[in-house]
Amino acid sequence: MARRIGDAGLDAIIVSDLVNVRYLTGFTGSNGAVLVHAGPDRDGDRIATDGRYTTQVAEQAPGLTALIERDCPPALIRATGSGTVAVEGHVITVDAYRRLADLAETTGVTLTTATDEVEALRIAKDDGEVEFITSACRIGDAALAALVGRGAIAAGRTERQVARDLEWEMFALGAESIAFETIVAAGASSAVPHHRPTDAVLAVGDLVKIDFGAVSGGYHSDMTRTFVLGEPAAWQSEIHAIVLTAQRAGREALEVGADLAGIDSAARDVIAEAGYGDYYVHGLGHGVGLRIHEAPGIGAAASGTLPDGATVTVEPGIYLPGRGGVRIEDTLVVTDAGPTSLTTTSRALRVL
Repeated sequence: MARRIGDAGLDAIIVSDLVNVRYLTGFTGSNGAVLVHAGPDRDGDRIATDGRYTTQVAEQAPGLTALIERDCPPALIRATGSGTVAVEGHVITVDAYRRLADLAETTGVTLTTATDEVEALRIAKDDGEVEFITSACRIGDAALAALVGRGAIAAGRTERQVARDLEWEMFALGAESIAFETIVAAGASSAVPHHRPTDAVLAVGDLVKIDFGAVSGGYHSDMTRTFVLGEPAAWQSEIHAIVLTAQRAGREALEVGADLAGIDSAARDVIAEAGYGDYYVHGLGHGVGLRIHEAPGIGAAASGTLPDGATVTVEPGIYLPGRGGVRIEDTLVVTDAGPTSLTTTSRALRVL
């Protein structure tokens, strides 16, 4: 981080996005900011939080001097003394920036903004981060297997009942929390990419799309599988097979240095060539880590390449309004050795 600050021509940066604060320091409180300087000398670095977290910040960020003040960025401005200091331009409001700029003028600090500096570091995961994501994926795989094993995805149950059962299975298996509101979408609702579960009752003949994840060590997992209740109709088998082929193509395109838009095309072209291009309405995937959606985005308009250590999803889909839809999604880690899927549940169309 210190090198990035220097390369940007800055003396220091104040990081106030709480996920970024956690990434840099390990601190998990609900109010905090951290001051990081360029260069190897860390003596001037500070973390600020309020009195609720005096004990917690000492335990979680023992190497940093803590400032106990409720309004954290101004406290760090005052502690800086001088130099060119950036705040996170994509996080801070215009009004807050103006107030900080006024304060900076009185302290000899030149205030500016920087965007996505920490997010850029977070794209490539280290071994510890990958292990947390792997743990979250294992919880998700085991929870879905338990739900299927006891017949909880069945005609006569509601989408909401299935979703809550799956979430409790994840908690029982050690999840800290759910990664996002679980999607259970049955019948025609399976054609809605981010349908929220309702009291709609599952019926024989329905496609049932389940998109969910767990959190372990602060890191997320993300997986989607699509089931069918009773023997599938020909059209259901057809679109599932196409999505499965597209998902495989997307996974195989994950290489260190690969063009992000090209990865998307590898899967999208399969669906388009099968005649369903108009029914694939979102990007191929996204980064997964301390947030469920983070860089890099993998889509038709994406720019950049895939770095070593990225953890990303591959999740193509076909959505036929009024009929039903299919999505198949895995979380994978990409290294020089190739992609490894951290979610392991079978991708085959399972008849329940």
